Amino acid sequence: MKIDIKRTNETVTYDIPFKSTTLLQALYHIKNHEENSLTFSSNCRSGICGTCAIRVNGKEVLACATMCGDGDLLEPLQYHEVQRDLKVNKQKARETLKTSMAWLQESKDTEIQEEQVSLTEKQSDCILCDSCYSACPVLEVNPNFIGPFALTRVYRYTADPRESDIKTPIDAIQTNGIWDCTLCGECTTVCPQGIDPKMDITMLRATSAQFGYSDPNFQAMDFGFGGGF
Repeated sequence: MKIDIKRTNETVTYDIPFKSTTLLQALYHIKNHEENSLTFSSNCRSGICGTCAIRVNGKEVLACATMCGDGDLLEPLQYHEVQRDLKVNKQKARETLKTSMAWLQESKDTEIQEEQVSLTEKQSDCILCDSCYSACPVLEVNPNFIGPFALTRVYRYTADPRESDIKTPIDAIQTNGIWDCTLCGECTTVCPQGIDPKMDITMLRATSAQFGYSDPNFQAMDFGFGGGF
């Protein structure tokens, strides 16, 4: 079968002599036998670390956990600096964790119930693969948008019963944060861990309302009543 890879300056077609293989194995075959300058990222090869995330036919996937198909187009993640071929620099995306203050602010001693643990158990599975970040259409128009995985992590800590300072991270995500999200769900669709950032952002909006915040776009909306009375 053949696959196309978007390299630094061109898209190149390669023959893969396997009937069934993962995308990552196909990339290693090309690097070892056809083009040793092909550059991509990988680590665990087990779907755990998130290092090998790329775009295939316009959708973000983990190369190690996705089967290769004839005619597949492999591209680097969107909204990242492409260092070479499929390898990107994830530093800018990581900075969103600092911007959103996505960590435990002030810990307090408390008894945690099993049902409370389950509220954020799934969010704790995030492997920072950046698939949701790459899939987010908001970043196309607002490169300063905090992005899905950072907001999911904020929810993970604001829902933690040990957190005694919820307001600090809530304040931090009002600008370029939860209200900029369109709730399209693309982030949820591509998450390899089954996390639902869309729902986490919805929950953060509810928490923000408890602190007196509201959607700043709401006042600018035209409901057809302007100038009619």
